[in-house]
Amino acid sequence: MANRLIEKIESFSTRIALVHRDTTYTYRQLADQISQYSNLIKTIPAYSKVAILGDYSFDNIAFFFALYQNKHTIIPILTHQEQEEKLNESGAEYIFDQTLSSLQSRTHSKQYSLSLGDHAGLILFSSGSTGKPKAMLHNLDNLVAQFDEKKPKQLYVLLFLMFDHIGGINTMLNIFSTGQTAVIPESRKDIHHIASLIEKYSISVLPASPTFLNLMLLNKITHQYDLTSLRVISYGTEPMPEALLKNLRETFPKTKFLQTFGTSEVGIMHTQSENSKSLYMKISDPNIEYKIVDGELWIKSKTQVLGYLNASMECFVDGYFKTGDLVESKIINGEEYIRIIGRAKELINIGGEKVLPQEVEGLVLQIDGVLDCLVYGEKNAITGQSVSCEVVIDENKIQKDKIKQIIRQFCKGKIENYKIPSKVICKESLQASERFKKKRKLQK
Repeated sequence: MANRLIEKIESFSTRIALVHRDTTYTYRQLADQISQYSNLIKTIPAYSKVAILGDYSFDNIAFFFALYQNKHTIIPILTHQEQEEKLNESGAEYIFDQTLSSLQSRTHSKQYSLSLGDHAGLILFSSGSTGKPKAMLHNLDNLVAQFDEKKPKQLYVLLFLMFDHIGGINTMLNIFSTGQTAVIPESRKDIHHIASLIEKYSISVLPASPTFLNLMLLNKITHQYDLTSLRVISYGTEPMPEALLKNLRETFPKTKFLQTFGTSEVGIMHTQSENSKSLYMKISDPNIEYKIVDGELWIKSKTQVLGYLNASMECFVDGYFKTGDLVESKIINGEEYIRIIGRAKELINIGGEKVLPQEVEGLVLQIDGVLDCLVYGEKNAITGQSVSCEVVIDENKIQKDKIKQIIRQFCKGKIENYKIPSKVICKESLQASERFKKKRKLQK
């Protein structure tokens, strides 16, 4: 299987494989570099665990495919700050940071009992937002197999999701399995840089998070750059507010919006939206089984992890992964469609009554002049928690000292009184995580 992917890469020959720092590389150059690295790593034992330090680059991508070709286990690590912990938790034996170095002298490297058999592996980490990051082992051959029958395309795709992210790996495998061109950004935090790349290289596909897409709107990017080349904007990693999707569709009227869904544990799955305006989706992936248990989505997948290296498997029950995502469902023409409405761990408990932050955010975002919104729970001596809200406003439309009153009046009668924010704070901007997801405060 590994050789089949490498053969595909070789067959695309003179096509542009990737663009990085204004330098273009052809598929022939990529194949040659993979071959060079394959020869280099023949000196290390079979089925070694090898970390790659850094984000996407020509060398890191080539080294990734060389390791895959030789059936090693790959551990992408983005930064030096997280290097020590992830090397230790994964049991890495080698590290590639422009050059290949042995880690055999490390006395704290771990050994794990999970077996890949005669397959290449991939170790990814959870975000660690609620504790130590979980190290999870994937059969990389299973992830690659999803793209075996994909037809070649000639599109420019922005590699926005990170190298150590399941969505980023999925995008990368899709690109190089089908002969597309990857455009690698220098900085994901610079909205103008991203927009300039879309304009310069006529990028057709932008995979991004709702938080990032909202930042594009807030910065009025379409007024400054020509983004009409975008044919598809795929979004996932967090729920999309209906008001935001509406604004995005108005801003990009000729662009198709594609909702994706997946987790580091089960991989990325094929979905089909009810329609272009709807947030309901049908999981139409033959490799997926799912069920809804007490409102939570449970998934069983052919691309799911073999297991965690440093955590219990209690979130897996009878082969199903308990995603922690809360969903609503409805039947359309005899088929079930679901909508992600929030995360179980983000529920706010008001004296025993549960509040979904996303429900309140979706409502507040409908107010003319509210540009962004973040809802979270804060400790309350009487009710346990109370609902707080941070907003970014257009001060030409709303006065700061009136915003709490406006929000409370707007919400009254539309949601239960206990869900209406009791505290409202105006912000210049809302804090986002490194992966451009809303950085929600969690109170225990």
